[in-house]
Amino acid sequence: MPYTGQLEYSDHRKMRTRNTTIYRALHWPIWIWVFFLAPGPLTFSLFAHGFSKANATWLALVLIGTGIAAYRGALPGAEPAPYILRFDEDKPNPLYRRVCYTFAWSAVITFASLNFAGLAVAAITGHWYLKQIYNYAYAPLSLTILALGALGRLPRVKKSTKGEGTERRYFYGSVWSVTLAQTVLMIFWKTLPNTREASAIKLAIYTIALALLGLAAANGRLPRTRPIVPGELMVD
Repeated sequence: MPYTGQLEYSDHRKMRTRNTTIYRALHWPIWIWVFFLAPGPLTFSLFAHGFSKANATWLALVLIGTGIAAYRGALPGAEPAPYILRFDEDKPNPLYRRVCYTFAWSAVITFASLNFAGLAVAAITGHWYLKQIYNYAYAPLSLTILALGALGRLPRVKKSTKGEGTERRYFYGSVWSVTLAQTVLMIFWKTLPNTREASAIKLAIYTIALALLGLAAANGRLPRTRPIVPGELMVD
């Protein structure tokens, strides 16, 4: 579907040559959350049964690893200075960016897909098999996404940053859509009973939320979902 919303022009954006300490610190929790979610079945256990010793151990490891990376400027947004200044510039995409965004894509896609599958099964059968779905389907799906990232087949994970002005909108659009839709789902998860009829309602709400938010992102209505293009037009 061709983009018909507003554009952002790179020469209209304020050029930031350094990241403030606060800016860098605020990006650290984002990557803590991304890597904390990486072991899907463990995360499912957290939401199903509460915080466990295994969750605490994994969180400690994530805090140490991401903390060291953030201190060294090896997390997106935690660099001393922005790596990308021109959104159409053909620069090598550093390994740390490719790794971080690959795991972020994995978190976005796997949890959205498996939760949708669990709701669909519950709506059809009247029984919840979400634990089994996470135990058996999470690893293959996550590994597939990680493999695509390793091959540079995902937005913001390619070897070059040349497409950043467009690829960032796919990433942020997906993050906004899934995060907000799952927040809505969580509210209804807590308020509606675990019946077949309620599962069908939750599935419908979740589907509609994903569709509406995805449409808003596609039209540049959500933060950071507008394409950034060069400010000058090139005419042959």
